[in-house]
Amino acid sequence: MATVVTYLAQRLYELGISDYFAIPGDYNLGILDELLKYPALKMHNCCNELNGGYAADGYARIKGAGALVVTFSVGGLSAINAIAGAYSENLPLIVVSGAPNTNSVQDAEILHHTLAEEDTSYVRRMYAHVTALTTFIHRPEDAPMQIDRAIAVAMDKRKPVYIEIACNIPAKKVSTPTKSAHNAKRVSDSSSLKAALKHASEKLNQAVKPVIVAGSKMRPCNACKEVAAFSKATGYALAVMPDAKGFISEEHPNYIGVYWGPVSSPSCSEIVESSDLYFFIGPNFNDYTTVGHDCNLDPLKMITIKDGTVSVGGAIYTNVYMHDFLQGLQRLVKFNNTAYKAYTRIKEVVTYPEPTDLKAPVTRRFLLQQIQKMLSKNHAVIAETGDSWFNALDLTLPEGCLFEIQMQYGSIGWSVGALLGMQTALKDQKRVIACIGDGSFQMTAQELSTLIRYDYHPIIFLMNNSAYTIEVQIHDGEYNKLNNWDYSALVKAFNGNSVKAQAFKVKSSQDLTDALKEVSKTKALCFIEVMLDKNDCNKHLLDWGSRVQQYNSRPPRAG
Repeated sequence: MATVVTYLAQRLYELGISDYFAIPGDYNLGILDELLKYPALKMHNCCNELNGGYAADGYARIKGAGALVVTFSVGGLSAINAIAGAYSENLPLIVVSGAPNTNSVQDAEILHHTLAEEDTSYVRRMYAHVTALTTFIHRPEDAPMQIDRAIAVAMDKRKPVYIEIACNIPAKKVSTPTKSAHNAKRVSDSSSLKAALKHASEKLNQAVKPVIVAGSKMRPCNACKEVAAFSKATGYALAVMPDAKGFISEEHPNYIGVYWGPVSSPSCSEIVESSDLYFFIGPNFNDYTTVGHDCNLDPLKMITIKDGTVSVGGAIYTNVYMHDFLQGLQRLVKFNNTAYKAYTRIKEVVTYPEPTDLKAPVTRRFLLQQIQKMLSKNHAVIAETGDSWFNALDLTLPEGCLFEIQMQYGSIGWSVGALLGMQTALKDQKRVIACIGDGSFQMTAQELSTLIRYDYHPIIFLMNNSAYTIEVQIHDGEYNKLNNWDYSALVKAFNGNSVKAQAFKVKSSQDLTDALKEVSKTKALCFIEVMLDKNDCNKHLLDWGSRVQQYNSRPPRAG
């Protein structure tokens, strides 16, 4: 026999989850006690629920799913912003919350941690907007069915789910779970698929310079390998949207860079926008990924597939899924590498000159150059919302180097918790390099102590320019100034009684060079505070910020 919560633990383990993130509270202590009886799962205590949610998000990006355990109401509502981000980014998180005693619910008692009203279902109603399913487990005999349904929905929809468990039933006995592969797949409508393939293949075979642009929604479809294989088999030039950087190897033979409209990689936008047919696979067209919807693309020259729908020049085919479509299309289209050959003729190689005076103030360019030299298959990169996006997107990733940003939701502060999740998932396989702005770090700085607590060894570059730089470039004001912390001193405070992590404060190019020599010799967490001029930001941020500002400032339409 299992208990309600060990049944859940078994299902989490079957998903590939070996770690979960938790913040204790009186309503979830029984849940945590039962989870600790399942040794294959390791608990990671976070400083607060928001950070725990970000950690589960980062973990799911590596493992395919993540888990967070919170207490009722005050814990769940603290985490809800992170869960909303995971929802928007198509990440299946299993959020488990303790809930009031079943007798308290039946008797309509007024309880602590609530809104001082009899109805305690309000948390589920709030979570209904940012999850694919919410459920309240209050009868042990129903727990297996409710747990299995929630997990099935999370994996099918690639969205978070929210499970409340009454605090008096976590240890109640239920049947032992039968093994589940959690591998149910959607099947395309055969007639719609056939028609879509015929129309798309005709268009592609007629095109002179077809090009592929891959977006972030190919990952929830588990289609990244299929996209790479399709490009290789067809010869089509292959670009990625900014939120899909790292999803496909940048050493792919047809890779041409990041397509981001006017702030694309060098020579990439010229090839994409001059094509007579662009094939967007899993695109996420929002105002950030399109620079305020300012891309020079003709919808009539576009084929897209996402969310089970194919569009060929505006003609729509529904219930057609990515695996079926790409595999079928690959058999029907002719080899055509014209666009890639055009790219090789105009490709620009960007180089940054070495500084003539290493004692001069360190610059963003020099920092980026040094990070580039560090990268290998043994690293992963995570970039915070802001100038770090643009700097990290300029990096060239070697084979096997992972990359993560949160471009759809763009929640400032996300990266500190997500770094914890990524490094927890990767363990010692890869060392995560985090690029984080000072404003973002101030929002979630506590999780640095959790990284130290569990003896993880990431490398954190804290860009200190005393401002919310991305906001400055969109719309500046007094509100974008920061109280300038002594960031590197926080490492000493968070180390506690044992000295584990190392901190460096970098003001000059020589300081950075010296710090990186030390970093290469230690496996401890390394925190490098880089003092940058407020106006030393990526040129693409300047262009992007002005365009987004114009987009946000459009006057109301008359009538």
